[in-house]
Amino acid sequence: MNETEESRLEHSKTPEPALRLRKGHQLDGTRSGDSDAHHAGREPLVEASGFSSYHKKSVEECECDDGASQEDEGFMGMSPLLQAHHAMERMEEFVCKVWEGRWRVIPHDVLPEWLKDNDFLLHGHRPPMPSFRACFKSIFRIHTETGNIWTHLLGCVFFLCLGIFYMFRPNISFVAPLQEKVVFGLFFLGAILCLSFSWLFHTVYCHSEGVSRIFSKLDYSGIALLIMGSFVPWLYYSFYCNPQPCFVYLIVICVLGIAAIIVSQWDMFATPQYRGVRAGVFLGLGLSGIIPALHYVISEGFLKAATIGQIGWLLLMAGLYITGAALYAARIPERFFPGKCDIWFHSHQLFHIFVVAGAFVHFHGVSNLQEFRFMTPAPEEPHRAGLRDAPGLHVARNWEEKTKINHTSQVEKRRDGPALPRSWVWPTEGACAPGTLASVLVAG
Repeated sequence: MNETEESRLEHSKTPEPALRLRKGHQLDGTRSGDSDAHHAGREPLVEASGFSSYHKKSVEECECDDGASQEDEGFMGMSPLLQAHHAMERMEEFVCKVWEGRWRVIPHDVLPEWLKDNDFLLHGHRPPMPSFRACFKSIFRIHTETGNIWTHLLGCVFFLCLGIFYMFRPNISFVAPLQEKVVFGLFFLGAILCLSFSWLFHTVYCHSEGVSRIFSKLDYSGIALLIMGSFVPWLYYSFYCNPQPCFVYLIVICVLGIAAIIVSQWDMFATPQYRGVRAGVFLGLGLSGIIPALHYVISEGFLKAATIGQIGWLLLMAGLYITGAALYAARIPERFFPGKCDIWFHSHQLFHIFVVAGAFVHFHGVSNLQEFRFMTPAPEEPHRAGLRDAPGLHVARNWEEKTKINHTSQVEKRRDGPALPRSWVWPTEGACAPGTLASVLVAG
């Protein structure tokens, strides 16, 4: 009896982990009968509980597999239209979950390749967001594109309001309202399209690779449209009395602009390794205006070009554009301060600011040039320019009479004073009245 009690005590002191390790296994047949009798009441319960839990898991897995297979079979059995609709619903659910999860900015090294543009901006990038709604909501978040978006968004609103005010103001100073509005309307159209395409591209370029490629092409096309639109009013008023060179230069700039738009449709044109090529293409397109500017300075004289021709404002505009393009191509200042200009004042933001400033400077200079042209004395015989039967001749004659009276009164007032500089007064001989260029076009 003592031996059996000692054996029972030894078996009763068996560690609990050993019992857990024996779940689901058969007992060793070499054990004593008392040990078997002692564990006979425990092992069946353990085995039963393990078997039941395993059975439940297997049943649940089978049910899940059956449900997934039935769903796949149902999806495959749908028509292509229903499959597309079902896929769109799944995508919408995914997008909602992503947006509800409140995305966070990520560093540059984890971006996909199609989102890597400037490796000097180390932090603060948006992740890929396949939702236009999420992209537009990101306008109000702080990230690397916040400044790029708002600089051209506000610039677009500014030029839109300025264009509406300028185009619909009372036609008191206009002697040929339609043609003047068309000339300035082309400039405003180019500026608004350029700025609109730019802020839209910077808003949605993280949507997907395809969307980024499409809007980048629109962005580059907008730059070409701005340059072409800027040439129109300056050429129109600079060669107001000499339409032949104006037509030639307009045709040349249109051809170059269309060529730049065609080149920008190349997929590789938007890649980071072609950053310098992009800057060079648009810089060359803008610098093509040097030829008509030199023509104007040589034919009219530097003093007259600087005062009446507004060459100074034109040079300032060119300086702003060139500076912005150089900063963009060289990626300054983030090149010298990696990680310090991730959010504000990196090269692309500065480029945007210079573009808006250059466009406004150009508008101011051309507006002054227009006012000087309207103050120019007209010739006594406008019909020698082919205007005898041209539309708008009576307008030119009325303007001619008014300017003669104003010019005579100004001369009488200054008779006893110092002589008026010759460069400030447009010469009467060979001058032309407003409306001459359009009248020549109509007269053929």
